[in-house]
Amino acid sequence: MARIAGIDLPGNKRIEIGLTYIYGIGLSRSQEILKKTGIDRNIKIINLNDEQIVSIRQILDNNYEIEGNLKRLESINIKRLMEINSYRGKRHRTGLPLRGQRTRTNARTRRGSKKTMAGKKKAPKK
Repeated sequence: MARIAGIDLPGNKRIEIGLTYIYGIGLSRSQEILKKTGIDRNIKIINLNDEQIVSIRQILDNNYEIEGNLKRLESINIKRLMEINSYRGKRHRTGLPLRGQRTRTNARTRRGSKKTMAGKKKAPKK
């Protein structure tokens, strides 16, 4: 099991898929990294040697924002939107969808679970 950027990559997966477990790396970026290092993308993570792991770590440290730094940048950008009182910032603050989706019926993910009617009493048991 290789440890890259503070993440334990699953040893039984191909390196191409295993790198996507790191926040900020998708499949296309994973393929790009492997092309730069010259590592075959079909090798399993268990079969990587130390030199290959070090080369992947170096490329990630020098060229990409990943994990904590990326999350910090995203939160700073959201805070900036909220401070300047933009439309998107207001939607972030209220927990509603940002990009023009309808909210009357959908948007359950952003709005939360459906709430029942307040103050409605149940019929007593006989």
